[in-house]
Amino acid sequence: MSAFMSAFASLVGALADLLHPLFQNASTAAAIILFTALVRLAVHPLSRAAARGQKAQRRLQPQIAELRKKHAKNPDRMQKALMELHREEKVSPLSGCLPSLLQMPAFFLLYHLFSSQKIGDEANALLGHQLFDAPLGERWHDALSHGGMFGAQGIVYLGLFAIVAAVATFNYGRTKRQMAASPVTPASGPDGQPMPGLGAMNKLMPLMSFFTLFTVAFVPLAAALYVVTSTTWTAIERAYLYRDMPAPGAAVATAA
Repeated sequence: MSAFMSAFASLVGALADLLHPLFQNASTAAAIILFTALVRLAVHPLSRAAARGQKAQRRLQPQIAELRKKHAKNPDRMQKALMELHREEKVSPLSGCLPSLLQMPAFFLLYHLFSSQKIGDEANALLGHQLFDAPLGERWHDALSHGGMFGAQGIVYLGLFAIVAAVATFNYGRTKRQMAASPVTPASGPDGQPMPGLGAMNKLMPLMSFFTLFTVAFVPLAAALYVVTSTTWTAIERAYLYRDMPAPGAAVATAA
């Protein structure tokens, strides 16, 4: 593991050296942003596939609702029928999870790298690298103890919080519009009634992006940069990939 982390640290260092003429003391932070962009580019084909799968899933909603109604008293038969429908249509209900799951190792690598005092037998020199005045290996509570919320380090975090809040607000509005335009048929239990908790989950879903604020606050700044960059990328990517999703007005007009 130490050899692997040493290799990863060397990769980050090499990217920082490459970017140093442009970004000077912020070159390591820029390297993390570039690394994040490369990871997102690598999983973009899966994001496109996930978008196609989710659009297909929405098109299948009338058939899914009919199968759930037909087999409401036989959950085993219902599951088999749903699996058969997805297989025939070549749609995976879990396709939307793959891009996020495949990014997790990159996030944890950065988290571990900038949380470790040593890499192998040597001190971790990356911990002292900074984004403006904020060390990449420290957290928000460290910034608060060095100048407070509006100190030189605290302002860096306020900037990240502002970006996350703006992206989360954008995601909230887009998710609410999509859910209003194309409501998903809720899963039902053996008695045909909606499964408990799904209503609350549907209400919570548009707010999920705001939880990123807590992640940014509690992880090392380097990992927070990954989260902010990836979250922003996701918002732009999804806005593009789902640009042809129906607007609420269009859905109402179609229904009428």
